[in-house]
Amino acid sequence: MATVVKEDTWTARRVNRTAVITMVVMVFAWSVDYIDRFSMGMALPMIGAEFDLSKTEQGWLVTVFALVYMVCQIPAGFLADRYGSRGPMLVTLLLWSAFTAMTGMAGTFGALLVIRGLFGVCQGLFPAASFKAIAERTTPANRATVTGVMLSAGGIGAGLAPLIVGPLLMAVGWRHTFFWMAGVGALIGVVVWAILPKALPESLSSLPRDEVRTPEVSRKQVLKSPVIWKFTLLFCVTNMLNYGMITWVPSYLLEARGLSLSQTGVLAAIPMLVSIGTTILGGWLFDRYFHDRGRWYLGPIALVTAVLLTLMVTADSTAEFTLYETLALAVFGMATMAVFGLPLKVLPTAVTGIGMGVMNFGGQVAGAVAPVAMGWLADAFSYAAAFGFLIGTTLIAAAMAFWVPQTPAQFTFSPASPSKGVS
Repeated sequence: MATVVKEDTWTARRVNRTAVITMVVMVFAWSVDYIDRFSMGMALPMIGAEFDLSKTEQGWLVTVFALVYMVCQIPAGFLADRYGSRGPMLVTLLLWSAFTAMTGMAGTFGALLVIRGLFGVCQGLFPAASFKAIAERTTPANRATVTGVMLSAGGIGAGLAPLIVGPLLMAVGWRHTFFWMAGVGALIGVVVWAILPKALPESLSSLPRDEVRTPEVSRKQVLKSPVIWKFTLLFCVTNMLNYGMITWVPSYLLEARGLSLSQTGVLAAIPMLVSIGTTILGGWLFDRYFHDRGRWYLGPIALVTAVLLTLMVTADSTAEFTLYETLALAVFGMATMAVFGLPLKVLPTAVTGIGMGVMNFGGQVAGAVAPVAMGWLADAFSYAAAFGFLIGTTLIAAAMAFWVPQTPAQFTFSPASPSKGVS
C-alpha cells in the first residue's frame, strides 16, 4: 500500500504542494500515453501501404489494443487498490515502452496485431493506478480540478504527437519512430516513480462519512453498483468522439483532402492543443459551480458539440473542417469532469482504483468500437458517414446526462454482506 504519514504533519500548504506535484507528474505520464496512441493513427497510412491493408484492417490495429486494454481495466483497479499507485505505474510505463519498440520490429500484419494486444495488457494497468494516485494525494474539494489537468494531457499528447511524430515519420519511417518513442516512455516511467509524493491520510483524501449514504464501501460493492455502471456507460458514449477523431482525422486529411503528412500533422494538432485549456477549465468549473448539477453542464455542452460536428462534416474546405473540429473538441473537452467529477469525489480512497477501473472499462469499449465502426463506414459509404457516427454518440451523451446521479446523496451502494468490511 502507499506510504502515509501522520495527519497532524499535513499543513494546508503541504497538502496543496502534494496535489500540484502529483498533477504535474501525471500530466507527463499521460502525455506519453496519448502520444503513443495518436502515433498509431499517424502511422496507419504508412503501415497500411506496407502491408496492403484496408481501412477496416487498419482500424483493427487500434481496436485490438483497445479490446485488451478494456479487459484489463477492472483487474487493474483491484491491483491499484491492493498495491497503491507508484509500483504499478512504473511497471506499466516501462512495459509499454518495450512494446512500443517491438511495434517497430513487426514483420507481418499478424505480428503487429499480437504486439498491439500485448501492449494493451501492460498499458491497461495504468489508468486505474493514475486515478488512484490522484485520489491518494488530493482532497475531494480540489480533485476534479487536479484530475481535469491530468486528463488535459490527452490534448497535450494528441496535440504534440502530430508535430513530433509527423516529421519523425517522414525522416526515419514508422518503424524507427516507434523506437524513439519507446526510449522517451522508459525515461518518463523512472521519473514518475522517483518524484511522486507520499499519499495523504485517508481522513484528508475522502469525504466525511456523514456526507455519503454508505460510510464504508467494499470493492465488491463498487463492482456491483448500478450507479458506477451508469457512469461507465456514460464514459463509453462520450469517449467515442475522442477515439474516433484520433484514429481517423489524420487519414481523412491525407486521403480526402490530399494534404501532405507534415500538413496533416499540423492541422491534426490544432484541435488537440486547444482542448488542453478547455479540459482544465472544465475541471475548475465542475469543482466551483456544477459539482451537484452535472446534467445542466454536460447536456448543453454535448448538444453544442453535435451541432459543431455537423458543420465539420459538411465543411467545404480543409480550413473550415479544421475550424469546426477544433471548436467541437474544445467545447466537448469541458465536459470531461462532468463524467468523472462525482465518482471521484464520492468514492473512498481505498476503493478508487476499482471504481475508476470499472469506469475506464466503459471508456475502452468506445476505443474498441469506434475505430472499426468508423473504418467500416468509411469503406462502405464515406468519411462523412464515419464522422456522422460521432454525431449520433454525442447526442446520446446529451440524453444520458439526465440519467446519472447528480449529488453525493444520490450516489448509493448496496449494503455490504454481514461481518465484511472493505475487501
